[in-house]
Amino acid sequence: MVHFELELGDLKNLLLTMASHAEAAVRQAVEALVNRDYDLAVRVRADDVVIDRFEIEVDEMAIRLLAKAPLASDLRLIAVTMKISQNLERVGDEACKIANRARDLSQEPPLKLAVVVPQMAELALQMLRSALDAFVNQDPATARALIPQDKEVDSLNKQVHQQLAEQMIQHPDTITRCLNLMVIAKSLERIADHAKNVAEEVVYLCEAQDIRHPGTNLV
Repeated sequence: MVHFELELGDLKNLLLTMASHAEAAVRQAVEALVNRDYDLAVRVRADDVVIDRFEIEVDEMAIRLLAKAPLASDLRLIAVTMKISQNLERVGDEACKIANRARDLSQEPPLKLAVVVPQMAELALQMLRSALDAFVNQDPATARALIPQDKEVDSLNKQVHQQLAEQMIQHPDTITRCLNLMVIAKSLERIADHAKNVAEEVVYLCEAQDIRHPGTNLV
């Protein structure tokens, strides 16, 4: 039993290490965009393989532990860890998309247009950190409280898309650059979605209640 608890702790630590890499990838991709840093954008793209490898390691360790889990709560924790890992891998994928677009934009003249992409990034990353803290502390109240923040990121994404659409109409020569920024904003909106998914998994872990689809009754 003591050995199992140690292995479970190792699994959680591995997941949190993966989370730190995913968060850093997003932060660096946005930094590459803001600073027009071609080399940093390329490095973010190349480092995605590290996050993919973490997902494989988490899954392999979790599958081994599933056969040993003595309690239903342990089974939930292991299953939730695998689901969170999957969401983190997708966060890494979105960081790659941002980095790709940042790389391309660094080769183009800068747009004379203020967009709220950095604010979107900070809010999405804040949601992700809060969701992971809720997982570590097994705090469903914090997890539930951050879920509505997803709507704020959705609203910012719509604001960016509307602003860029107007820019493309008025200045057709900026269409390619505007489309790249639209893709970046959409990726940040998806990162917030993944943070929300993590928060929902924390509620399931702590309360054995699936809140992903309110009103759905499987009985």
